[in-house]
Amino acid sequence: MSEFSCIGLIGRLGSDAVAYSLKRLVAYLNTRNINVLLDSETGAVVPDTSVTRVRREQLPSLCDLVIVVGGDGSLLGTARLMAGTDVPLLGINRGRLGFLTDISPDDIEVKVGEVLDGAYEAEERFLVQTTVRRHGKVVGQSLALNDVVLHPGQFIRMIDFELHIDGNFVYQQSSDGLIISTPTGSTAYALSGGGPIMHPSLDALVVVPMNPHTLSSRPIVVSGNSDIRLVVGEQRDVHPHVTCDGQAHIVTQTGDEVQIAKSPNRLKLVHPTGHRFYEVCRSKLGWASRAAFQHEET
Repeated sequence: MSEFSCIGLIGRLGSDAVAYSLKRLVAYLNTRNINVLLDSETGAVVPDTSVTRVRREQLPSLCDLVIVVGGDGSLLGTARLMAGTDVPLLGINRGRLGFLTDISPDDIEVKVGEVLDGAYEAEERFLVQTTVRRHGKVVGQSLALNDVVLHPGQFIRMIDFELHIDGNFVYQQSSDGLIISTPTGSTAYALSGGGPIMHPSLDALVVVPMNPHTLSSRPIVVSGNSDIRLVVGEQRDVHPHVTCDGQAHIVTQTGDEVQIAKSPNRLKLVHPTGHRFYEVCRSKLGWASRAAFQHEET
């Protein structure tokens, strides 16, 4: 008998491919006598199923496992809900890259079946908590699994801000913004901005400037326990935005302080057996698919 007796399903909206995979997944889970709960928003994608629908917020208290069908963005949104619970996430990729949603739609029955049979690898990822304060009062908060980005919002122009790490002033900068990324997010927006790829097991954060108005500003890797503080400078007709995982947005004003620090709530992920980070990088980033030189094993 599987350790997962009740599984919650969440799918990306507006996709026929996601709807097809959800129906296929429901059919398979029914053959395994698994109790299935469907997120009520996802129910709009598969209206012709008889699966019980519940509010998304109820899933952590009702399920042993939650499966997300979609891209990494779908999993990121679910991650903020599941962080701090004992309920793990499993991803079926119906997006583009799929660093987090790592099961191919063609392998649903095989790979999900392996997980149900206990053949899986579990890991934890840390998130960061972002808090925006104005005159000492909290005006916005959000969790992020991938990254926190300070950017100009709808305008294309440079913004001014200060960066402080662990109470130490680092620099004042004029740029298109700043990315603060976890290891999980290092293969996302931060990578596009010139940041390093960090192994998910690292306890670190990377600070990546976005098109800084200087030749000497480079990404900085700091401890995962660092306390990062941004002070929004005076702007001309711009109200910089703070965006968490590209989904939660907070509009700032001059003088606002943005604090980014590790959250105590961690996320549990499960992967099919054989999941390897470097293999994922080779596949998703187009690295060489085989070693150029073969070495004899001893």
